Amino acid sequence: MRQIKLPHLPSDVEARKGDYLTDLWWHNTGKKENTIKQDTIKIEISMKNIVIFGAPGSGKGTQSDLMIEHYGFGHISTGDVLREEIKKGTELGKTAQSYIDKGNLIPDELMVSILANVYDSYGRGHKGVIFDGFPRTIPQAEALKQMLDERGDRVAAMIELDVPEDELMKRLILRGQQSGRADDNEETIKKRLVVYHSQTQPLIEWYKQEGLHHHINGLGTLERIFEDIKKVIDGI
Repeated sequence: MRQIKLPHLPSDVEARKGDYLTDLWWHNTGKKENTIKQDTIKIEISMKNIVIFGAPGSGKGTQSDLMIEHYGFGHISTGDVLREEIKKGTELGKTAQSYIDKGNLIPDELMVSILANVYDSYGRGHKGVIFDGFPRTIPQAEALKQMLDERGDRVAAMIELDVPEDELMKRLILRGQQSGRADDNEETIKKRLVVYHSQTQPLIEWYKQEGLHHHINGLGTLERIFEDIKKVIDGI
C-alpha cells in the first residue's frame, strides 16, 4: 500500500473532482469515504515493472516472451522502440536518427524521453512493463528510477540471468550460424562481452543496494529457468 498523487483533473471536470475521487476510492477499496484530503488516495498496487538483465545470449528475449504470455506484461526493448520511433517519423525518432547518422550515442535524456513516451502509452491500468536493454549504466538506472517516480511507479525487481561466459560464446556462435547474423562471430562476441562486463555489470551492485536484485541461474531448461523467475515475480 502506498500513496499516489492523482494527476490534476481537467478544468471541465473540476466540479466533479469529489465524485471522481470518491468513485476511484470505492473502485479500489470497496468502501466509501466522506472526504479525501489533498487529492490523495491509498490503493493497492499490483503493477510489477521488471528490469530483465543479462549478457548477450543469456536468454532475456526468450524469458521476456514467457513473462508476457504468463503475466500479460508490456515489453519495452530499446532497440525495437528506437526503430519504431524512427520508422514512424516522430520528433523523438527524428532527433534520435540525427545522432545515429553522425555516429554518436543517443543521450540518456533522449532515450529516457522515448521510453517514457512508450511507457505512458500503456495507460495507468497496466500490469507491468519489462524493460529489456535498458538501463545499461548506473546513470540510466537513476534516470529510469526518476522517470517512474514522477508517475508514482517504480521498478519492482531487477532479474539477472546469469550464464557462464563459455556458454554465452557457444550460444551466440550457434545463433550466428543459424541466423547468418554478421555480428555473431567470435571476435565481435568477445568485444560485446567486454563492454557488458565493464559498463553494464556494475548495475548489479547498484540494484543490490536498491534491494531489487534477483539472481537467476541461466543454465538449464527454459521451463526450470522460468519457474525460478515466476517465484521472484509472485513474491514481490
